[in-house]
Amino acid sequence: MDQLWLWLGFNVFVLAMLAVDLGVFHRRAHEVSLKEAAAWSAVWISLALCFAYGIYHFRGPQPGLEFLTGYLIEKALSVDNIFVFVLVFSYFNVPSRYQHRVLFWGILGALVMRGTMIAAGAALIHRFHWVIYLFGGFLIVTGIRMATHPMHAIAPEANPIIRLVRRLVPVTDQYHGQSFFIHERIGGRLRRVATPLFVVLVLVETTDLIFALDSIPAIFAVTTDPFLVYTSNVFAILGLRALYFLLAGVIHRFHYLRLGLSAVLVFVGVKMVLADVYHVPIGLSLGIIALMLAASVAASLLFPKRFAETQSPDGQADGGGPRDAGRETARGEGS
Repeated sequence: MDQLWLWLGFNVFVLAMLAVDLGVFHRRAHEVSLKEAAAWSAVWISLALCFAYGIYHFRGPQPGLEFLTGYLIEKALSVDNIFVFVLVFSYFNVPSRYQHRVLFWGILGALVMRGTMIAAGAALIHRFHWVIYLFGGFLIVTGIRMATHPMHAIAPEANPIIRLVRRLVPVTDQYHGQSFFIHERIGGRLRRVATPLFVVLVLVETTDLIFALDSIPAIFAVTTDPFLVYTSNVFAILGLRALYFLLAGVIHRFHYLRLGLSAVLVFVGVKMVLADVYHVPIGLSLGIIALMLAASVAASLLFPKRFAETQSPDGQADGGGPRDAGRETARGEGS
């Protein structure tokens, strides 16, 4: 019964924070400044550290370290999401004042998807212990692929989900404020159609789902406690929007970070595969992961690449019209 109230209380807290974020601080669409992004990043990190202390105090040092390690892994892997978000927003030329709305609803959907995946993963590991070896092997392969395959430009026209959206729903060729849907008169009838902002939202959701396939098994290498896996995931995801606005302009400078992330994935994968042979102490795991990430960031700063070599093929978002956003329809008004 105590566990039920713990789950309910945590989710009520998350929903309350999201309501305050959207309903108070981002009620009107605006461009998020670097100062605002830094402040919100500090808020989310501070809340996560306070929660880690609470776990440490009430449940003991081991669960506290497990939460902190899981949070660090998720926070680090979420940087890979930022690379993709930059490419997506650049490809569709999403005005910067509307990007927060896309990320807000994208992250809300990600919380639901990840919660479902964590519940399924925990049930599988509890019933079939050998699944942990599959997770470990998958992470090792993923880490190696991340290190050997460069990130390519976004090609939404090749995304089957985006093609399906365009087949099922008419899409305007221009943005209409921060609306995902508007009403337009097509063929003499008033119809509800999607805007390019909805297409961007769908792409953000699908890419996050793909990233979750890497990050969630990685946390199961640290702990199989569903509450710790879920809460560390949630805190990392909640801080993702602020982290995006904080790093979007400089993310290209951390060109060795993907190597650091790949090393982390390989390490946690090996840790899972060898779980029944040798147990790596959680404190040592935390130190190794932090060292890998710090080394990749330091190497990026010590050995910088020229900007032209690290800029995405599509350039930065300029706030213009969307590229290949959808079928041409009559101009309409937001609903």
